Amino acid sequence: MLRRIVASVAIALALAGPVHADARIKDITVVQGIRDNQLVGYGLVIGLAGTGDSLRGAPFTDISMRSMLQRMGVGLGDLTLQSKNVAAVVTTATLPPFVSQGARLDVTVSSLGDATSLSGGTLVMTPLVAANGDTYAVAQGSVTVNGFSANGQAASVTKGVPTTGRVPNGAIVERDNGADINSIPHLTLELQNPDFGTAAKIADKINAYARKKFGKKIASELDFRSVRVIRPETIPASRLLAEIGLLRVDADVPARIVIDERNGTIVMGENVRISPVAVSHGSITIKITEDPAVSQPNPFSDGKTVVVPSTTIDVSQEGGQVAVLQGPTLESLVRGLNSMGLKPPEITSILQTIKSAGALQAELVVQ
Repeated sequence: MLRRIVASVAIALALAGPVHADARIKDITVVQGIRDNQLVGYGLVIGLAGTGDSLRGAPFTDISMRSMLQRMGVGLGDLTLQSKNVAAVVTTATLPPFVSQGARLDVTVSSLGDATSLSGGTLVMTPLVAANGDTYAVAQGSVTVNGFSANGQAASVTKGVPTTGRVPNGAIVERDNGADINSIPHLTLELQNPDFGTAAKIADKINAYARKKFGKKIASELDFRSVRVIRPETIPASRLLAEIGLLRVDADVPARIVIDERNGTIVMGENVRISPVAVSHGSITIKITEDPAVSQPNPFSDGKTVVVPSTTIDVSQEGGQVAVLQGPTLESLVRGLNSMGLKPPEITSILQTIKSAGALQAELVVQ
């Protein structure tokens, strides 16, 4: 069934003719310097129904509880804590670019100790810091967990991951993250799929637009990954990016075959080609059968009963057919592989061997 589907898709592509990946510039590029920032924090989730950390198994939870209570003016002295309603967690969030003070972020909460579930808990005020150590947001709120866990004396049931949850809009940004983009004299567009041809097409498309609007060229490709755009003084950078982002280019697609060996998925690009090559594929099966025979001596003789070994070796080969593959089109390549009656793991092995032979005119990526 899988081979039929792959062959049908390949035939449909061949009948439809060349397919052009006409895409907007905003969908295939990102602006250099405009990116998200990762935030992380350490905190406590309280209010758990006996599913929190055991303080012996997670001593850092005990230390954190004592520290929090001391900051609130509660002195414990030598009192031993035995609560299982608290869990130490690591909180993570993503800080978008140009976010302003007071904006809210979603927070992911993950257990750090031996808690069994965070369901029903509340994250206590937790600072979220960036890689430079500065605090950019503070998180607090009820934890939402999709999974659950139920335990009995003889059985247990767990669905999902109850030790990880989210606090929707649980973090408040305390520091602005952004600069005045409109004051930047030039912008650099980075291709998500680097290619010299695509970079040149982007520069040409932007220059064609700029000549009509500004009377001059403003873009030039730096390499196969970057295109520099000089911002005219008469337009802010935000509007310039909005206008050139809607321009469409025919993005070049590399000749590439991606193989996922874990689930047998094989994806081939339209430009994959194979030079004429003969392929023989078959499996040799060797069956060895041991059938020992017992040799009895003649009556009234001094002989002994012995076991005489008897081995039968049967060699058989399945398949082994030879096919000539020549891939001027994706459809003919897939048809040639399917004609040999191969399954995805076997196709993977053949493609790797053809690549080693130098007949595969494409990049082979094995995951």
